[in-house]
Amino acid sequence: MADKSLYILGISCFYHDSAACLIKDGFVVAAAQEERFTRRKHDPRFPTNAVNYCFDEAGIAIEDIDHLVFYDKPFLTFERLLMSYLTCAPRGLMSWLEAMPLWLRQKLHVPRFIEDEIGYDEEVLFTEHHEAHAASAFYPSPFEEAAILTVDGVGEWATASYGFGRGNELTLLKEMQFPHSIGLLYSAFTYFTGFKVNSGEYKLMGLAPYGEPKYADLILEHLIDLKEDGSLRMNMKYFDFLGGMRMTNKKFARLFGGPERKPETDITQREMDIAASIQVVTEDVVLRMAKHVHQETGMKYLCLAGGVALNCVANGRILRESPFEDIWIQPAAGDAGGAIGSALSVWHRYLDKPRTALKVKDDQRGSYLGPAYSNEYITKFLDENSYPYVAMTDENRGRTIATQIADGKIVGHLQGRMEYGPRALGGRSILGDPRSDETQTVMNLKIKYRESFRPFAPTVLEDKASEYFDLDRPSPYMLLVTNVKKERCLELPEYDGNDLLGRLKLKRSDIPAITHLDYSARVQTVNRDVNPKYYDVIQEFENLTGCAVVVNTSFNVRGEPIVCTPEDAYKCFMRTEMDVLVLEDIILFKDKQPEWTEGKEWKNDLILD
Repeated sequence: MADKSLYILGISCFYHDSAACLIKDGFVVAAAQEERFTRRKHDPRFPTNAVNYCFDEAGIAIEDIDHLVFYDKPFLTFERLLMSYLTCAPRGLMSWLEAMPLWLRQKLHVPRFIEDEIGYDEEVLFTEHHEAHAASAFYPSPFEEAAILTVDGVGEWATASYGFGRGNELTLLKEMQFPHSIGLLYSAFTYFTGFKVNSGEYKLMGLAPYGEPKYADLILEHLIDLKEDGSLRMNMKYFDFLGGMRMTNKKFARLFGGPERKPETDITQREMDIAASIQVVTEDVVLRMAKHVHQETGMKYLCLAGGVALNCVANGRILRESPFEDIWIQPAAGDAGGAIGSALSVWHRYLDKPRTALKVKDDQRGSYLGPAYSNEYITKFLDENSYPYVAMTDENRGRTIATQIADGKIVGHLQGRMEYGPRALGGRSILGDPRSDETQTVMNLKIKYRESFRPFAPTVLEDKASEYFDLDRPSPYMLLVTNVKKERCLELPEYDGNDLLGRLKLKRSDIPAITHLDYSARVQTVNRDVNPKYYDVIQEFENLTGCAVVVNTSFNVRGEPIVCTPEDAYKCFMRTEMDVLVLEDIILFKDKQPEWTEGKEWKNDLILD
């Protein structure tokens, strides 16, 4: 009789971006974020739907789970909250009273809550928050040994940590502790510029190229004491997150010439300059951290995780300017990645199971770890609702989709397994023509219903990437920003006071839809071995147009998570001005669909979000 497989379920939840991951004999079988199933963006609740998906994918039940692990140690986090409230009492009373019911009902009773939710009544294991981040960074990486750097807002007490991995061993050497945190500093500026904390940080990063870093010295002089090794101390006189309901206070506002921007109001030059300033400071901090970690560990390679590792501009600078030969970043670098990290930590550290580094490619398999839907499932759904469609063959699929993109159509693309992490990587993407200088505006305002300044990312054939970008290696997870090749760029007229929208309309390169104001792009490379159908679409687009790049943005609209199911995709398709929808080997055209009656109220709600 064959040996029984060993299953480990990793869970992250209760803060933001809850998720579940299932590994079988050390191999990641499935991983997904709860938001994709509940349609509630950044859903922090217990990931019951994600857990059930993992069981379905593996064909098992809760009784088959050998170990269940939670990515955080709640009592340490509670200790931090208690100490923070006592430090600033009585000022933090309202915040304390608001937080306590959830802690007393759920967060301090994780094993009991897990038993109530999914029926698991065995021992629950716990990793520390930054241990889970570190494990998620190193164990799926292609490196036999590497330095590890984790940077986020805060875990239990840690806000950043570093160490190294070798084989199946993982050692964390030092950590920086709350309240001193580059992640919380960046979130404070996210709040101050009118975006949502824990979800709008990437908007701040996207806004930065429109400004000048006029306030960088002010930040370094008044807000933080930055050391050469990247460690920092925050001047808490300017912040209110210890016990208040806001990230910043009136003293912070006076420093920057007035109160915070209200959400949905006009973005002024001040916000652009503030964004540029905190982005430059953040890059400096993480670059100093990376150089220090290299000095301390002597490793050739670096693995990154934690929410700050989603700052792909900073990642690009680490790759170009640090002594490390290469870096690998966990695609689900934020809290969702804690599920995969905690599960892998149990397999390799708790059970002492060996690890085989792949050396060439990582073990995340493109991060396509979520659910997939068969052509049979899709046609049944479409037939039951009398939605007209056309079936494609393997031979004509790529050419058919590429022709639509080349004709200027905006294409929703659902194919294969859903991505794990915040980036759409071709599985749940909206695709467009990068050669058109209208694509960015059309996709932002008519399809995504979001701020017009937000840049779009390119997907490029891996073997052609160096013809378009200053990139000499794969970037499969859209976590590196690099420059568009100089010969493809157009010289911009000197800025003469145009408003933000006016600056957007300036053509910057021969692939303007994905070229940001500073001639940069957040690049995804695609390899045929990892995602052959997506690769073939882009290759056919190149055959038609001579361009091996497409615009790739996540298949969702503002305020909603990325779509999961064909039903989600069809609903999003009909509620926007998308032209074409691809569901696996099925293609649908907007002008052939029956009238949709649910749209306007939904759009208005999102615009006000």
